[in-house]
Amino acid sequence: MTNAEKLTRWVVTSPPTLFLLAFFLAPALIVIFASVREPGEFGGLAPWTGVSWEAYRFLATDLVYAEILLRSFGVAALTTLACIVIAYPLAWLIARSPKQRRDLLVLLVILPFASNFLVRIYAWIMLLGPMGLLYTPVAVVAGMVYVHLPFMILPLYTNLEKHDPALLEAAQDLGAGAWTRFWRITFPLSLPGVFSGAALVFIPVLGMFAVPELLGGTGDILIGNLIKEQFLDNRDWPLGSALSIVLTVAVLLMAGLAAWGARRGLHGTEAVS
Repeated sequence: MTNAEKLTRWVVTSPPTLFLLAFFLAPALIVIFASVREPGEFGGLAPWTGVSWEAYRFLATDLVYAEILLRSFGVAALTTLACIVIAYPLAWLIARSPKQRRDLLVLLVILPFASNFLVRIYAWIMLLGPMGLLYTPVAVVAGMVYVHLPFMILPLYTNLEKHDPALLEAAQDLGAGAWTRFWRITFPLSLPGVFSGAALVFIPVLGMFAVPELLGGTGDILIGNLIKEQFLDNRDWPLGSALSIVLTVAVLLMAGLAAWGARRGLHGTEAVS
């Protein structure tokens, strides 16, 4: 590699690298540092007296936090499953629509992003209130699905659009029925899109606090609400930071599982092809 090529690579890669270091790595290190500090007498952080693992010990011994974390995983899993069930036929319909209509249908999918997030949630409050569903787990899951559904539709549509119709035609010629063609060809080929969409839905739902706070009751507190309360209400920054670290580790594990599943799905796609 010549000096000119090295200089070009450095010029191209330096800005995004500096951006990631400044706005991702540095805040993460600050949170880690805060999680091993003592809480201040009036909130915030106490003066440095050495490393303290009290926040992590408290999380490890209080089962309430483990229960809330498990509840958050349950809501995230249920939301992801509901999004897959709803988004798959919609994405398939868009992918199989005439090309001149696809752009319009995709626009309709992303159109809700043009309005304010809180306005859309307050619309759900007005909708669910008269039905008696407000401040219930049903309202929380419904709001989560509504907010995150486009993140499942778009990856699925992108994947399904690339499928070769000749594979389905060949399977039909060999006597395969509609369900057989779907489960043996379409679904395996769409697994990368399923795992990508699942990651885009599951991970944000884990940290979401606005939807449970506006649509849920006192028994619908999730890990995101708990972190917000520690920082803003209780002003226990070490405990809030420790909860953030636990959530980050959980998200990284789920992202790793999603990447592994996507790779497995890609290998399956290559085998089918």
